[in-house]
Amino acid sequence: MNSVQTRSAEKALSGGTWSIVGGAMLYSILTVSPLMAEHTADRWDWTAPILPLVVDAAVVIVVKLDDVLARLGGHGGRWPTVLRWMTGLMTLALNTADSALKKDLVGVAVHSVAPLLLIVTAETSLAYRRAIAAAVAGLEAEQKAEHAQHERAAQEVAERARQEAREEREHAAQLSREQREHEALLAREQTEREERRRREEREERERAEAGEREIRERREREREHREQERERLERQGRERAEDERRERVEKAAREQRERDERVAREREALLERGPAQSKLPEDEARRIVAAAYESTLTVRQAAELCGWSVGWVSTRYAEHRDPSHTGAELAIASN
Repeated sequence: MNSVQTRSAEKALSGGTWSIVGGAMLYSILTVSPLMAEHTADRWDWTAPILPLVVDAAVVIVVKLDDVLARLGGHGGRWPTVLRWMTGLMTLALNTADSALKKDLVGVAVHSVAPLLLIVTAETSLAYRRAIAAAVAGLEAEQKAEHAQHERAAQEVAERARQEAREEREHAAQLSREQREHEALLAREQTEREERRRREEREERERAEAGEREIRERREREREHREQERERLERQGRERAEDERRERVEKAAREQRERDERVAREREALLERGPAQSKLPEDEARRIVAAAYESTLTVRQAAELCGWSVGWVSTRYAEHRDPSHTGAELAIASN
């Protein structure tokens, strides 16, 4: 049974109970008033309906307070039971007194129907309300357990995602190190080959004229200088690129923190408004429900904040728990 069915049962029970109570009160006043008028001084005949009204008012108090205590899961103790039975028996005695004094057994039986129905209805409705309150409490506990289970599953998924991202970063770093080592090895081999070639050429050139050797040595020094300059420029370019990348990452992180703080402030502002006095517009209610879901408030608390029914809020909670199934729109729009 869902919350909508529970509220429907409570409405049916409450409507039926108060219909019986109202009918019994009216019947009691019409039945008892003539009896009270016969046993009251003529100038005080107008007070005849007061006694049945007082007794029936006590019945109304007992039924209403039992309703409230049953909804809250409380118990008033023995005195409410005593008052409930005392008022029921008083109503029975007052309704059947006139027929009993006339020794009219049929009248006693007829006039005892409404009081007995009132007594049994009061006891039965109390039992029903306590049973419904217990069922509602069990339903809310089950919903809280499901919500906690969904949260744990989400945390596990997030942890796995972080672990996979960390492994990917480590793998990328390892590949980068291996690539650099490989490039360094190729560079050393290339340098060694060039060095051997230059040494052979130099040995050959040493056998040649001294002037040609000096020209070749000067060209070699100039070439080495150009290579060093090129390597220095490349190294500076890589350093600048790394600094720019690091600045972009830090800027993105700052912007993400600012967005998260702004969303948190908006959610707190929505939740600090207190219970709604009336049913809020749907867009505003959706934002409040989204904020309540993010703050792990209960469905009933969210319903009080937005003024909508618990069933409607439960549907919105389900949309936030499984947005791919329901196609729910985002409730809190980012500015």
